[in-house]
Parts: sequence; structure tokens; C-alpha cells
Amino acid sequence: MGKIKFTKGELKRQRDALKQYERYLPTLQLKKQQLQLEILHQISLLEEKVASLNMKIKQSLSWAGLLAEENIDIKSFLKIIEAKSRLINIAGTDIPVFTEAVFPPADYDLFEAPLWLDLGIDSLREIASLKAQVYIIEKGISILRTELNITTQRVNLFEKVKIPEAEENIRLIKIYIGDQMSNAVGRSKIAKRKIEELSLEGIAA
Repeated sequence: MGKIKFTKGELKRQRDALKQYERYLPTLQLKKQQLQLEILHQISLLEEKVASLNMKIKQSLSWAGLLAEENIDIKSFLKIIEAKSRLINIAGTDIPVFTEAVFPPADYDLFEAPLWLDLGIDSLREIASLKAQVYIIEKGISILRTELNITTQRVNLFEKVKIPEAEENIRLIKIYIGDQMSNAVGRSKIAKRKIEELSLEGIAA
């Protein structure tokens, strides 16, 4: 607790601070709740994409060996040039959302290549695209968790430090001012009595 002044001005300042903390706290609590819900949503989405990715990889194992039989280097066709994303705002926090993966053109002789090569490339590109989606979702979850930690710290600061501290300061200042007023009244009565006594002595003399 910081040093406070036991004055009416300080009492007003502490009361104003308390009102501000109590007004701001519900906003922070709502933000915390929204972030928690969005993290759960993103984790669910991540699990869904990872399951799809694993399924696609498993399916590709049955025909992937055929690619090795062809004299076509398809690795260059599968490298993502750009994983495009857009930003969405969740409780004041921007996170990326996958939109599409951009691949180089699959440049090979369509007449000499086997018919299944197009489907094979499309399937492997889908796997690469899913990997990009998983990466971007994980990045978004990381951003949300960082913001949640910051927001939780602020909620705790207000709930456990700032509001109790302001309430205690107000209580102490009110007690002090009350005591000072009582003392002032007491001193006033004593002074009045002494004046009366002096007046009586003057009359008696």
C-alpha cells in the first residue's frame, strides 16, 4: 500500500479511483471470458484439422509409392508460395485466420503423365494446405493465450490489489478525519469552558 494523505482531497481521490476500478473490472472480466471461449473454439478447430490431416496422410500412403515410379519431380509443385490469412478481432485481440495456400503451377506434360498424377498432386497439396492451417491456428491460439495471461493479471490486480487497497485507504482516511473532527469538537468544548471560567473569574473579581 502506498503512502496516502489523510485529507478530504485524498479521500475524494481514493473514492474516484475506486469507482474507476469497479467500472473497468467488469470489462476486463468479460474480455477474459471471451478469450477463454475463443481459445476453446480454436483448440476444437485445431483438433478437427489435425484429424483431417492425419486421415489424408494415411490415405495417401496407399498410392504415394506410385509417384516414385514417375520421372517427375513433384516436390516443387507442393511447396507453398504463400499461406494467405486475414485478421479477425476477438475481444480486442487480432488473430490470423487461414484463407488459402498458393502453390506454383504444376508444369508437366499432360499427355505423357499418368491420369492419376493430377489427383495425386491435388491430394498432396491438400495435405500441405492443412499443415499451413494447423500452423496458423496454433499461432492464433498462442496469441490468444498471451492476451489471456495479460488480462488475467489485470483482473487479479484490480480484484486483489487495487480495489481492496482503495477501500482500505478510504476506511483509514474516514477514521482519521472522524477522529480529527471529534478532537476538534473536544478542543472547542475545552476552550469554551476555559473562556467561561475566565469570564466568571473576571466577574467575581
